[in-house]
Parts: sequence; structure tokens; C-alpha cells
Amino acid sequence: MRVSPQKARLVLDLIRGRRVEEARNTLAFTKKRVAATVAKLLQSAIDNANFLSTEKGLDVDVDNLYVKHTAANDGPRMKRVRPAPMGRAYRYVRRIAHLEIVLAERNRNGAPLAHTVGEEITAAAPAKAKARTKAKAPAKKKAVGKKAKVRK
Repeated sequence: MRVSPQKARLVLDLIRGRRVEEARNTLAFTKKRVAATVAKLLQSAIDNANFLSTEKGLDVDVDNLYVKHTAANDGPRMKRVRPAPMGRAYRYVRRIAHLEIVLAERNRNGAPLAHTVGEEITAAAPAKAKARTKAKAPAKKKAVGKKAKVRK
């Protein structure tokens, strides 16, 4: 998304921990430009949960979903140049945010259930990082630069 992560976090903080319907209403009346994109992302997460409950046979009640986790991480930065006086140029950076929303299901008492929609991707990332650290070869020893003197 072509918005700075700091601006996106302002909107994501508004919906974190809320029920899905309450989060939708909050996003509908938020006067930030990124709120429309976050609303689309939330609707996509709801549709994914609905797909899991109907097609995949996972028992997910869409009415009991809440926003468990939200994140706006830095994406690649686009470096641009703006003309400046006397033939100079000013550089500036256009930031990109990677948005992430994780939904989970609560039962009627408010306690969280085991079903979490969208967290399979985030749980696999630390496993890859651990695999990379194990695959590194041990460091080689440096050769000694001194030669032994021969005495006669």
C-alpha cells in the first residue's frame, strides 16, 4: 500500500481487539485515506474465514470473529528526486506499508478459541529463520602468518 507505515498504524490501532462488525463501523467513519484500504483488507480476511467455514470444513463462526493482531510493516522505499533552486535536486523517499490483519474467534464468554484465521503464514516465518541459522557452516580458522625459525 502506498502509504507510510506510521499513518497506517494509526488506523490499525483503532480496530485492534474489536469485534469484526465494530471494526467495520469504525473504519467506515474514520477520516483517514488509508481507512478505505484497511476496510478492504478486513473484508478480505472475513471472506477468507467464511471460505474456511464453508469449503474447508473448519468450524469457524463468522459472527464471533474479532481482530486479534494488526501490523503495518515497512516495505521497499522508492527514492525520488525533486527539482530545487539553482540547478540542484532534493531527494525524498516514498514509503510503502505492508499491512497484515489476523482474525480469531471468541466464544460467548469472551475467551479466545483455537481457530485463528490468517496466522499460519506468520507462524511459519520463525521456523524458516531457525532453519537458516542451523545451515550456516562453522567459521574457518585463520592461517598463522609466522614461520618457524630454523637454527643450525
